Amino acid sequence: MKRIRINTGKAGLVFKNGEYQRVLTAGVYFLGWREKLITADMGLIFNAPISLDILLRDEELKAMLHVVEVADNQLALAYKNNRFLQVFTAGRYVYWKGHIDFKFTMVDLDKIYITEDIDKSLFNTHKLGMFIRKFEVENYEKAVLLVDDQYVKTLSGGTYRFWKNDTSIKIAKVDMRQQQLEIAGQELLTQDKATVRVNFYAQYKVTDIEKALLENKNYEKQLYVVLQLALRAFIGGYTLDKLLESKDELAEMVLKKAKEAAAALGVQILSTGIRDIILTGEMKQIMNQVLMAQKQAQANVITRREETASTRSLLNTAKLMEDNEMLFALKEMEYVEKIADKIGQITVAGNGGVVKQLKEIFELNK
Repeated sequence: MKRIRINTGKAGLVFKNGEYQRVLTAGVYFLGWREKLITADMGLIFNAPISLDILLRDEELKAMLHVVEVADNQLALAYKNNRFLQVFTAGRYVYWKGHIDFKFTMVDLDKIYITEDIDKSLFNTHKLGMFIRKFEVENYEKAVLLVDDQYVKTLSGGTYRFWKNDTSIKIAKVDMRQQQLEIAGQELLTQDKATVRVNFYAQYKVTDIEKALLENKNYEKQLYVVLQLALRAFIGGYTLDKLLESKDELAEMVLKKAKEAAAALGVQILSTGIRDIILTGEMKQIMNQVLMAQKQAQANVITRREETASTRSLLNTAKLMEDNEMLFALKEMEYVEKIADKIGQITVAGNGGVVKQLKEIFELNK
């Protein structure tokens, strides 16, 4: 006989000649001839020294064990004293009962939605995170959820998690904020065959995500083409001069024409505008020549107007001097004075008295 002690928190399995005999809990016992004891820590997972099916034939031992069967399409989340311990995949797992509180949450991996009562903090752990698919949708975004390429629902901003399995899960996101589309460097012909390069912009926002993503492919490219064609159609009906004068009017017409087509794409166009109208090299040279000719014509008109005014003034002065001899004499003296300021000697020929006196005055000054 052999005396043994099993401490609290331990259990013992008795074997005789390799055959399982019984289970012992805490206490003092005597082992018979050829009996062998294997002790186990009841705070750890139970590791069967022989086939578990054989051990479970003992109803006493079976009642002391918590056997967790995890199928191929399942996971088991193990908790020890209400603290997360481990994730178990397909297999059989055995824990001791009573001494430590073990709990298990079973997960069905045939579904994609996480409906089990699991603390969200565990989703970011490596142990559990490897079995989860995670999708982020920003607050300014919306997304469509596709399961096996079939639309399921529309998602707003948030974090979405699904169990990882063979089911295909995709999301397609759209920025719901106001956005701007640039249509730059469009070389177009006006009605009078002038080539211009136009830079155009449009501000828009997605209003119907299902139309934009599910009913249309590349809605942004389609919107670009809609605006481009509308712009080409209207510019082709304007002369160059009219185009340069009516940029705002043209942008408003493009907006009205493109709105209906944009609505079919799930998009609302908020505003449009022409940023630049650039003339090509040859057209720029021609316009410069036209501008120079216009300015020269304006200058000629001003010159003619001044000459006419001057002539009219001279005519009025002549009429006054014709009727008033004293005024004529004063005017004559004014011009002689101007001449005298610039010339040292002057000879005046004539029979007038004023002229003769002026001649004498100049001769005396010599």
